[in-house]
Amino acid sequence: GHEQLLKMMEERMMDVEQKLRFVKRLLQDKVNQLKEQLTKNTKADVMVKDLYVENAQLLKALEMTEQRQKTAERKNYLLEEKIANLNRIVKNLASPSFSS
Repeated sequence: GHEQLLKMMEERMMDVEQKLRFVKRLLQDKVNQLKEQLTKNTKADVMVKDLYVENAQLLKALEMTEQRQKTAERKNYLLEEKIANLNRIVKNLASPSFSS
């Protein structure tokens, strides 16, 4: 009985060791998977930061472009007013010469 009990205990021990090796392998696979995911997340984080910076630069460029457009529109409006005034002056100068 004693020998048989020792044999059973030895078999159980071997079974437990085998299960432990299997669990260790599973855990190592999970660790590798998590390391890969961390690497991907780190790269994605860098890309997000780069896009954030690029977006800020584009917004600044857009603001400057809109400001230039407003300035150009103001200058255009003033030039149109000057042209209208010059046309009125030319018309007024030409009118008396035709009437005489």
